[in-house]
Amino acid sequence: MSGTDTILKEVPVREAVGLRLAHDLTQIIPGQFKGRLFKKGHVITETDIPSLLDIGKEHIYIMELGESELHEDDAAIRMAMALAGEGITLSDPHEGKVSLKAAMQGLALVDQILVEAINELGEVALATVKTNSVVQEGRALAATRAIPLTVPKAKVEEVERLAAEYRAANEGEAPLRVVPFRKLRAGLLTTGGEVFSGRIQDKFGPAVRSKLDAFGSEVAEQRFAPDDRQIIVKEIHYLLEQRYDMILVTGGMSVDPDDRTPGAIKASGADIVSYGTPMLPGSMLLMGYLNGVPIMGLPGCVMHDPYTSFDVLLPRILAGQTIVREDIVRMGYGGLNNG
Repeated sequence: MSGTDTILKEVPVREAVGLRLAHDLTQIIPGQFKGRLFKKGHVITETDIPSLLDIGKEHIYIMELGESELHEDDAAIRMAMALAGEGITLSDPHEGKVSLKAAMQGLALVDQILVEAINELGEVALATVKTNSVVQEGRALAATRAIPLTVPKAKVEEVERLAAEYRAANEGEAPLRVVPFRKLRAGLLTTGGEVFSGRIQDKFGPAVRSKLDAFGSEVAEQRFAPDDRQIIVKEIHYLLEQRYDMILVTGGMSVDPDDRTPGAIKASGADIVSYGTPMLPGSMLLMGYLNGVPIMGLPGCVMHDPYTSFDVLLPRILAGQTIVREDIVRMGYGGLNNG
């Protein structure tokens, strides 16, 4: 044996403790069970010997790894350990795969460039959710996989090098991690003469409350205003004075002459990141900051569409991100939701 290639070798079963099975072994109990007793790659223990003898295995094929190779399970776990950061737990390896699962509800942060660099290597694979995806506790956000039964050790070492290089360039942050959501208190201002006068029932309040509740945040107060710019500005300043963590203004976000909300948000002194997004539904959303507090003008689709531009930006704000113009521009790619 050269020390570089994996080989198969027949050995007496009693001498196989500590060695890896080269293939699956099946157990058959007539009328009761037929299935896998041990999977390929299983490391034989002393307690396994009676079971092997019970299925008639006096000799078995075992696998001796070359010095430059790794078993699929070892490769998958090493890659997962190199890539995983805060908020992630690892599954046990199974058939060359390890799942990276969210330890809590939060926002998955994934470096796409690194994912592509790893998958360029061949013989190893990394599948992930998209960055800034919402993940629930216990759900997988990524999985490492070894394609063949044995993998060149150099491939896994390159994954580890790429992950270490990323951490060094990003203040120790891992390329895969989950950021928990902060519990924020929002002030909600609903504009529109028809709601203010009581002619129609408010539907924005329940919809917005439901979306915040899903992340552990809350609408701490809801106020109403007619389509009057000065009154809307006054109400925005009131909400700011209450020190709410976020201000949400609903209604009046279109280009109709009676819609005053965008102008009022600007007149309140807010720095406007963007009025409009390249996403449907939700193109008329306004994103800005007022004295460092996120302020958003929400379009009517938030009331009835399950997924809009608001649902894209809200989790990112709750995870502590500051939204910039580039974030808005990127929403166009994949931003058509046909419902």
